[in-house]
Amino acid sequence: MSWIQRWDPEDDTFWEEEGERVARRNLVFSILSEHIGFSIWTLWSVMVLFMGPEYGIDPAGKFFLVSMATLVGAVARVPYTFAVARFGGRNWTIIAASALLVPTIAAFTVMEPGTSYTTFMLCALLTGVGGGNFASSMTNINSFFPLRKKGWALGLNAGGGNIGVPVVQLAGLAVIGADGGPRVLLGIYIPFIFVSAVCAALFMDNLATVKNDTGAAKEAVRDPHTWIMSFLYVGTFGSFIGYSFAFGLVLQTQFGRTPLQAASITFIGPLLGSLIRPVGGRLADRFGGARITLWNFVGMGAATGVVVIASMRESLALFTGAFIALFVLTGLGNGSTYKMIPGIFQAKAVQKGLEGEAAAAYGRRLSGASMGLIGAVGALGGLGINLAFRQSFQTVGSGTGAFVAFLAFYAACFCVTWAVYLRRPAAPEAVEQHAEAKPQLTYAEV
Repeated sequence: MSWIQRWDPEDDTFWEEEGERVARRNLVFSILSEHIGFSIWTLWSVMVLFMGPEYGIDPAGKFFLVSMATLVGAVARVPYTFAVARFGGRNWTIIAASALLVPTIAAFTVMEPGTSYTTFMLCALLTGVGGGNFASSMTNINSFFPLRKKGWALGLNAGGGNIGVPVVQLAGLAVIGADGGPRVLLGIYIPFIFVSAVCAALFMDNLATVKNDTGAAKEAVRDPHTWIMSFLYVGTFGSFIGYSFAFGLVLQTQFGRTPLQAASITFIGPLLGSLIRPVGGRLADRFGGARITLWNFVGMGAATGVVVIASMRESLALFTGAFIALFVLTGLGNGSTYKMIPGIFQAKAVQKGLEGEAAAAYGRRLSGASMGLIGAVGALGGLGINLAFRQSFQTVGSGTGAFVAFLAFYAACFCVTWAVYLRRPAAPEAVEQHAEAKPQLTYAEV
């Protein structure tokens, strides 16, 4: 097994001589595994498009199916975060990639009319293991890169994984367009799962310096920033994954699109949202994640307002355009919010009087411990979105009510981002009145 005993990415000499090359190689194959994981996690957003009247499942039942996949994926992120330190990044990637065979083969076996709703529900629940891959992958890659590169690296890793959503939807479109059945789509993915597991075994590494730290986990749980960032990540990633599951169903249910018509549009939003995620990370590296996140929520609110208008007017063209714009903004916000996490804990390390590698180690320790929890809570936002759609369609027959609720939530995210991370700190003269006062923290640059 490939264990690296010494790893110090903040050392410029080490990084230039060997660190960057190793980190980039691990990033590439981490993206591959996470990409397949996202495809399997969101598999049922495509499966429900195949499920016509002969399956006997109404729209509310379909929304509940995809909600359960979201739920398990969110919960799985917590243990997956700590599995990296327990087993090693390479070793756990092999295990996590191989585990994707279970839901894929199960769905391949039962996907036909006459199968009970309970059986479909169990298969949807199993796909949640794909959602866990994100947490282990991000925790692993966070340890490989220096702070100045984390926004780009984490954005690229997450964006490459997120692209698994539109890819499985594109594959579903191709299968539907060719008059193929759902088993054809599932059969396509089984060999790719094997490939991702083998590549992880051959080309990835374990970092011996990454260890589970119970104290760090407890400290992260107690830190209010963990929960504040979880709230903001619900707004960005929760929206991305929730809309990814729901977009096709909304087009079918509210606008009467056929499976082929829905599939031909559904992939566009997740694709653009995935591609722009690294851009969000890069902008956050340059201008500060808090600033980018703040204005991103303004854009998300504006796009949602247009979606509400289009939904009320039943304008398919306006609805589709605004929804795709909303997807793009969720991707941008995903990159900027995740960049904030290591920056926040690095800033706290400086406030504690730590410097250099000691500050960097503290930041890595706390940010690594918090990422799994933040990712899990953020993914639960996807569950909330699908349940909101289910309730909205059951109550009023359209998604308008759900979108109004989302608009209010984005307004709350804007207020929290400004109040916690961008509001001006107390004036220096006020601080000087307290001789023992600690330096004022500012998070505008994180």
